[in-house]
Amino acid sequence: MKSVFEIAKAVQSGQLTAREAVLESLQKIKELNPQINAFVEVWPEEALKRAEAIDARRSKGETLGALAGVPVGIKDNILYKGHKVTCCSKMLENYVAPYSATVVEKLLAADAVIVGRTNMDEFAMGSSNQTSAYGPVHNPVDFDRVPGGSSGGSAAAVAAGMVPAALGTDTGGSVRQPASFCGVVGIKPGYGRISRYGVVAFSSSADQVGVLTGDVKSAALMLETLCGYDANDSTSLREEVPAFSRLFTADIKGLKVGLPKGFFHELDEEIKEKIRQSADKLKSLGAQLLEVDTPHAKYSAPCYYIITSAEASSNLARFDGIRYGYEAKNAKDLNEQYELNRAPFGAEVKKRVIIGSTALRSENYEACYLQAVKVRELIRRDFAKAFERVDVILTPTSPTTAFTLGAHKDNPLAVYLADLYTCQGNIGGLAGISVPCGNDKLGLPVGLQFYGPILQEEKILNAAYHFEKAL
Repeated sequence: MKSVFEIAKAVQSGQLTAREAVLESLQKIKELNPQINAFVEVWPEEALKRAEAIDARRSKGETLGALAGVPVGIKDNILYKGHKVTCCSKMLENYVAPYSATVVEKLLAADAVIVGRTNMDEFAMGSSNQTSAYGPVHNPVDFDRVPGGSSGGSAAAVAAGMVPAALGTDTGGSVRQPASFCGVVGIKPGYGRISRYGVVAFSSSADQVGVLTGDVKSAALMLETLCGYDANDSTSLREEVPAFSRLFTADIKGLKVGLPKGFFHELDEEIKEKIRQSADKLKSLGAQLLEVDTPHAKYSAPCYYIITSAEASSNLARFDGIRYGYEAKNAKDLNEQYELNRAPFGAEVKKRVIIGSTALRSENYEACYLQAVKVRELIRRDFAKAFERVDVILTPTSPTTAFTLGAHKDNPLAVYLADLYTCQGNIGGLAGISVPCGNDKLGLPVGLQFYGPILQEEKILNAAYHFEKAL
């Protein structure tokens, strides 16, 4: 399938119709989705109708939007008015969105065509896309392996060529880690760059909408379409959005790339070698490699799981069957009513809610939650200090390549450590992008990550673009 850029330009110029682009996408989904399970619902008639309306406007000479005719998938926690949004949970299996998320409105305003909703870990809690009520997603590179999570359906859909772009959400790496596992590009902008209005919350201080595409230039175009202030989101930033897709420089000579001290000890040897080779490649392109110290970053994972679980326990309290969610019948009393109403939650969701509720108990609050918040501030200061010396920071995206389905069912810690390098970006409020940097001996994709300071996404996009070109 053509890239986002290629489809939009071809539709705008009349070389391709939006209907043709959407038909190709729908055919790919029909052919491949039964094996991969990337989409949980597809809207073919609606998508074709919208594509035909775009073609009709072009034939009248009207100017089309930046994403004209581009088929897009949206993660199943993003509201689209009149369509189901279930967060891949039995708790919300019949919930229909009463309004559209701001990111959906922006896609439609740019003349993109939303073709369906993609599979995900239940309520975005997971790093493998195995906690979905609709069943696991299979990695298109190897059907016996996970695609990563929680935006595994979006990553797999792009990697399989079902759509050229898909939206995900990233709370601890849920866009970048599956991008790494599936061999595509995944970007999470700095916190507040993209509105979260209309996105079902997991952890409000860490959630961020992100984008998965087949190439960096397409990611930049998607990003500039979606970013911007939204009065409906109190955390939305007011700063002007640059034209990211037109800010690529001629080269990266003089770019200062930070290599964090001690970041590479936990790595598989093959991945470690790929990161070394990638650093050498950047140096050969004219970049300067500098060692930076982020001493508190090693505490990011425990800090992340305390804070996000605490916020999840608060955010998911509304799903009590009285205000939202499943409502059980014939309960004997109020306690049983709540117990039965919460039964549809999966094991991973229950686990994190229990962790979060425990951390927020009065006797644990200072030692757990408050301590984690203090450590988060130290991590943010470390990165701010590092960015005084360098333009971007280079890390692996994940400590491993895609593991087999069910491999860690008795060892949840191994799954949690898949976020080791990505959760730092959410804890630190940073912008991060994962770009493929080769394959291991089994042919599985390896991802390289660039971090950049908030409101400077153009730096990581530029570094990733030139690295991608060099490969």
